[in-house]
Amino acid sequence: MSGRLPACVIDSGTGYSKLGFAGNTEPTYIIPSTIAIKEKAQLGAKGGKELEDLDFFIGSEAMERPGYSTKYPIRHGLVDNWDWMERIMEQTIYKYLKVNPADHCFLLTEPPLNPPENREYMAEIMFETFNVPGLYIAVQAVLALAASWRSKLIPKKTLTGTVIDSGDGVTHIIPVAEGYVIGSCIKHIPIAGRDITSFVLQMLRDRENIPPELALDIAREIKERYCYTCKDVVAEFQRYDSEPEKWFEKHKFTHPVSKKEFVVDVGYERFLAPEIFFCPEISNPAYNQSIVETLDDAIQNSPIDTRRELYQLITLSGGSTMYKDLGRRIQRDLKRIVDNRLKISEQLSGGTKSKPIEVNVIAHSAQRYAVWFGGSMLASTPNFETYCHTKAEYEEKGPGICRYNAVFGTTS
Repeated sequence: MSGRLPACVIDSGTGYSKLGFAGNTEPTYIIPSTIAIKEKAQLGAKGGKELEDLDFFIGSEAMERPGYSTKYPIRHGLVDNWDWMERIMEQTIYKYLKVNPADHCFLLTEPPLNPPENREYMAEIMFETFNVPGLYIAVQAVLALAASWRSKLIPKKTLTGTVIDSGDGVTHIIPVAEGYVIGSCIKHIPIAGRDITSFVLQMLRDRENIPPELALDIAREIKERYCYTCKDVVAEFQRYDSEPEKWFEKHKFTHPVSKKEFVVDVGYERFLAPEIFFCPEISNPAYNQSIVETLDDAIQNSPIDTRRELYQLITLSGGSTMYKDLGRRIQRDLKRIVDNRLKISEQLSGGTKSKPIEVNVIAHSAQRYAVWFGGSMLASTPNFETYCHTKAEYEEKGPGICRYNAVFGTTS
């Protein structure tokens, strides 16, 4: 496979899919992970079922098609419908990337604890339908760790660390040791970008008169443009109340149909929306554990000989980690928990001093697309093709070969 064209890197998420080529710093396309189909063939049309199979749209086009049913083939990171997924891959390759799949190796991503059967289904699609010469399926958390190497704050490149991955649909905390996910210690948090958007929307509805058909888009814009993480909620309220003209923002937008201009006041939601990560009961009364406490639990449940390294490299990944100062707030609160635990330990041991634990939360320029960027780094290495499962291996041994992948940075 040497001398082949650059590998294609596809990171399929619950909300959005990132597509591009190895060696690039950003994905070429970012599209919603949706498909619009007509569920029933036209009555009286001969061969209607075959026409129906070709009559579908993906991405942004899928959300703008009247008369079509919009479907989401990926739920909580896992593929829920393989027929829809195959159709999405078809247009991803031919319409967006515009490549002949037989000329490129492919790197695809998967969530932690993805069932082995899912890897086999994906291998069948890629080798049987698209005839790809090589396929590598990488765990998203490992790629996110590799992407953190871009930060100058990391003294050495390592695949041992903790990943906080928060996208549109789900947030996971994933400890990784030497490139292998510690599956039993993964923690799930039922708060992500969609929940924060809904919270902003509810606050706007309580006081603003905005067009219902644009409400969700406006809430999303406000979340992405104005929100940030504060150090202290009470102090922030006092700051806004004392100088509202300084801290309140005016968000202007134009109705796409009527062309009428609207102005929305953006106030407390600027800091309250990201605060959901630290006080989830604001949004979800059934869940009251902060992201910092969940992070500490995940590391404390990991093997004792990995814990120091897991605290030393905590990296952020995903669009919902992009709030200003989110990493600093997590690092500060986690450091307090760790230091208090050490202090109690010293008291119980009769004053014996313990070695301090270093806590580092890494934010970097590639964290929005950290998983895709990590895949781009891996797929651009000279020996990437040696990690891939080949078409010949697939034909000889079957899809079961994709249950195991060599870990980036190892020789096995």
